[in-house]
Amino acid sequence: MSQQSSSRANLKRLMSVAAITAAGLLVLSGCSPSSSTSSDSKYGFTEAKQVKNSEITVWVDASREPAVTAFEKAYPNIKIKYETYDGSAGGSGSFQSKIQLDDQAGQGWPDVVFSTQQNDAIWASKKTANGDQGFAAPLNKGLFDQKFLDGFAKGSLDYATIGGTTYALRNDLAQTVFFYNKTLLDKFGYSVPTTWEEYGALGDKLAAEHPGYILGSMGDSFMTYIYYGGSKSPVFQSPKPSVFHSDTSDKNPQNVTKIIDKMLANGTLVKDSFFSADFAAKYANKLVGVPGPVWYTGAIFQGGLKTPAGQMGVAPALKWEGGDVAAGNVGGGEWYASSHSQNLDAVKKFLTFVTSADEFQVDASSGYPAYTSAASKWLDKQAKDNYFVNSDFKQIMTDAATQVWTGWNVTSWSPETAWAKVVIPGISAGKTVESLLPAWETELKNEATVNGYTVK
Repeated sequence: MSQQSSSRANLKRLMSVAAITAAGLLVLSGCSPSSSTSSDSKYGFTEAKQVKNSEITVWVDASREPAVTAFEKAYPNIKIKYETYDGSAGGSGSFQSKIQLDDQAGQGWPDVVFSTQQNDAIWASKKTANGDQGFAAPLNKGLFDQKFLDGFAKGSLDYATIGGTTYALRNDLAQTVFFYNKTLLDKFGYSVPTTWEEYGALGDKLAAEHPGYILGSMGDSFMTYIYYGGSKSPVFQSPKPSVFHSDTSDKNPQNVTKIIDKMLANGTLVKDSFFSADFAAKYANKLVGVPGPVWYTGAIFQGGLKTPAGQMGVAPALKWEGGDVAAGNVGGGEWYASSHSQNLDAVKKFLTFVTSADEFQVDASSGYPAYTSAASKWLDKQAKDNYFVNSDFKQIMTDAATQVWTGWNVTSWSPETAWAKVVIPGISAGKTVESLLPAWETELKNEATVNGYTVK
């Protein structure tokens, strides 16, 4: 349900990457490029007529509301209103569909948008159906100093950079690691798994010796990145623009699927979403270990499950026996500036703040910041709080950011939609993931075709 608030509204901080569902049209301020543009293009796009001190409108998901709160406190003289929407979570495409409505109207665009997806630059940078400039403003053509942009982690802006032009700023990194509850492992006499094979074997032991305890969930659409991206499965690949490749018959997806199915059958992988209303009630003291992105730290353990400090540890992402560590990449949202904004100065201040300022990225964000200096302080904060039991967790998380498998690519649509359409309901109906692989691959290829990709 959409919620619009003034700049003085009381915000409730939600430590969850799950966004509330957005519905209805957003009535926002904006201007038509045909009626109020200037001929000055010093930033690489045709700017709207700038109105000094004008209010800016920001779209965020629920988890980014603290960013708005922190900005309002830091910049009380900048007028801002915000709108919560689903952040395109699960590949809903709501960001794109809402902007398309504004494009058709020639007005109403927000000034800033946060999206949980990493693929929006593909469509947001293109000209509209009417031939007008795309929604996303170029950010590295003069609007932002290169020194500031160089502060982002190496490669973190790649997905938002097309033809040398950067269209969005990364909020957080989402590299996967293996989280483990040392208290439970020690109690049961188990070791931390380092390979997918050991992970599956741990599931067998746990199910036989301690039924009811779990090693993860398959109830969320982003599991595609964790289990298939992190196992080097060639399921979602775009080797070059407008080309798509998917092969679920490859040995890696076949092998990881067999592990998943066995763990679903023995109960160590559950069907509940991490963000369902009763997940914490069911599994708060039952989650022994799980592969997942670094943002699980705040969103799952410190947030939903409320796991106290001194229990959790962090190990490198799982790998295949004899292979190298390959981290999955699970989200890591991005901030977009509107090319139609009438107050680019305020937009620049806002984006600089929410991506790099300690007040949000260190003090209030659940994820691992993409901005390097903020990431270092975020890790220091976890260390100061003695949250993780192993002192090398900082190095493990930092290393994982450089270990993301590059064989999993971004396209103009999300890989989450096919998983949500085919696999999640299939699992709920009692089918094995292995039996669903052909239908999943077919759906992925159908989506590629619909989106104008050549399937090879």
